[in-house]
Amino acid sequence: MPARLVSYLCRVNKLLERGFFLLKTHRLVILLAGFLAFSAPAIAQAPHSFPFHATNYDVEVILHPEDQTITATVKVDFVADQVSKNLVVELHPDLKIATIHTPNGKPLEFSRDTNLPLLITVGLPEAAAPGKKVSLQFDYAGPISSEDDSPTRGVRFANIDKTSAYLLLPARWFPLTNFPSNRYTGTFKLIVPDTFAVVGTGKADSPVAQPALGRGDTAKSAYTFHCDQAGPVGTFVAGSLQLSPVQTEGFTASMYTPPAQATTANVYATSLAHILSYFSETFGPLESEPAWTIAQLPDGTLQGYSAPGLLLISARQWTARANERMLSQLAAEQWWGERVMPATLSDMWLTGGLSRYAEAMYAEQSDGVAGLHKALEDFAVGALMYEDTAPITQAQRLATFSNEYRSVVADKGALVFHMLRTELGDDAFNSLLHDFYKKYEGKTATIPEFEAMAKTKVTPPVKGQAPINLVSFFAQWLNSTGIPEFKLEYITYRTAKGFKVVGKIHQDLDTFRMPVEVRVDTEGNPEFKKILVTGTTSNFIIETFGRPKPNGITIDPNNNLLKSSPRLRVHAAIARGEGFAELGKYYEAIQEYQHALDLQPGNSLANFRMGEAMFYQKNYQAAANAFRSALSGDLDPKWTDVWSHIYIGKIWDLLDQRARAVNEYSLAQHTGDDTAGAQAEAIRFLQKPYSPDAAVNAANTPSPADSDTKAGTASASTPSGSQSGSSASSGDRPVLKKRPPEP
Repeated sequence: MPARLVSYLCRVNKLLERGFFLLKTHRLVILLAGFLAFSAPAIAQAPHSFPFHATNYDVEVILHPEDQTITATVKVDFVADQVSKNLVVELHPDLKIATIHTPNGKPLEFSRDTNLPLLITVGLPEAAAPGKKVSLQFDYAGPISSEDDSPTRGVRFANIDKTSAYLLLPARWFPLTNFPSNRYTGTFKLIVPDTFAVVGTGKADSPVAQPALGRGDTAKSAYTFHCDQAGPVGTFVAGSLQLSPVQTEGFTASMYTPPAQATTANVYATSLAHILSYFSETFGPLESEPAWTIAQLPDGTLQGYSAPGLLLISARQWTARANERMLSQLAAEQWWGERVMPATLSDMWLTGGLSRYAEAMYAEQSDGVAGLHKALEDFAVGALMYEDTAPITQAQRLATFSNEYRSVVADKGALVFHMLRTELGDDAFNSLLHDFYKKYEGKTATIPEFEAMAKTKVTPPVKGQAPINLVSFFAQWLNSTGIPEFKLEYITYRTAKGFKVVGKIHQDLDTFRMPVEVRVDTEGNPEFKKILVTGTTSNFIIETFGRPKPNGITIDPNNNLLKSSPRLRVHAAIARGEGFAELGKYYEAIQEYQHALDLQPGNSLANFRMGEAMFYQKNYQAAANAFRSALSGDLDPKWTDVWSHIYIGKIWDLLDQRARAVNEYSLAQHTGDDTAGAQAEAIRFLQKPYSPDAAVNAANTPSPADSDTKAGTASASTPSGSQSGSSASSGDRPVLKKRPPEP
């Protein structure tokens, strides 16, 4: 064979080999990308612009419980913000648009974005100049209850069934622009079965009977709500709700509950009156006091939701005693979220974080320092769950109301406000909140605008202490990820005047710079000193008169800093597992529980949650082992004792070992612990063996907040099918909020 031909063939062979390698590499990249997409956290769709903003709505919607759909006709007035021939709105992906037309009936072309199916683009007949008004009518219908197709995947914002319905604004059940920053007026007419009562935003007319439309149709009622004050209106709940008007301490509220819980109306109204009074004094009064309404929200969605003048609390969180932690956060959103709105999704910290921190402020007001510290620890657990997903100022990367969003914006955000309060002092911090609300009430605000005002509240430095540097503070906590975990080493020396402690503070964030308080417990009074911790290692010297006690030096003794610790990391892992379990993702949940047990093998809560997940997987032997481990662990929280016995009893009943089941239920009785109705559960299964049909009863197990402890630590914006991480849910709820089908 000629040499030139041989050389040519060799080159061809090498090219083919290289092509085959590239093909394999390309396939590997595709597979890896697919894996990352599957395992990625809840990331929001890319930010997009709206050339127009809506100013007024005229909505008529018919709810069809029989097939769980809606039919809607919506007339919208828009105003152009820039020169554009395309109008963009957001509408739930499952709603199918029949027509979009002008007031004179001219149909317009429209398309749904294939990559971002929430977006609808409407082609206008001609370009509109800024300030020009455009009116359109949208006709559409379809289902709206899917968690998978929800604007935030896994969180149901709307649902319709034969017993109840709810339409929360984040569902985008009518065309929205600039959510969550737009204000608008509107009239909303909801046509529902005549067995439903409807409550929502706006002033309601008396319901009007609607005749059945055809054979097989049921009688209906029409409820009309007038929203004359511009705001994020358009949230409604329907079902078997009884109105209980309440007047207490000069405060009036309309309470809507199922008839069986009407007796709780006065308790909730009284608590809300106290909360509103405190916030009005702290932040400043609401410019126009709304007609207050509190209503019960069906389970399966957020644990609570706030709309103008309307506070919704889920059935699970509605307890005999007022759920003040949740109620205070929802009320705070009337200031931070309704009257002051974020200018963009990147500015959500101003509302999501501050309304969350307001919950802690009221806990301090009502329960003292202990209440504040309990709330701060709840926030710390939540922050540690997904803090590294994104910095606070990049909240637009996170899907609103997702676990990641709550961890970063609400929980970490709340602690950033607390640390800012610690830096400025109470008087300056309260002045900042009051002045910021006064300036931006009825407007949108940005984080840079808040930072600028905060800097005007900095007081002159105390002699001997480093001046307050809010530039580095905001850079550290708003623009960066990372939570320090402090470690301490020191030596104590005897001096002529007493004792001297010489030591080093270590932590792993190279860019960290912040004053950190250190307490030295001595045989006399404790000594306190603030150390400016810069970088990964900082030296300190503290002189004391009394002899320091062994292991008596504490960093940040009042827990004013967001910091990590082995104990908090354990609780964060458990909370992540709870979030997965409530979504039915037991494999992922078990991995998180195992991570917690790797850090703390004797943790009863982690073992209990492990057993619970395995129980729902029907892995009964492994579940029984996990519950036994919970019983031999630290029994923290205490209810892991009684509920482990109950679950083991259920397992023996399922395996037809009745004598062993009776023994476990008897042991549960002997604990005397009635957390979440444990004693009634044990008695029920002593009388009759547990069976899968008992799941219906188990799903109605009351919240532990029904006990004598303060009710309600869960965040209002927590999906019941999602984690309650920032709340102390791990220690406060022996049964999952959203129970999967039992075997």
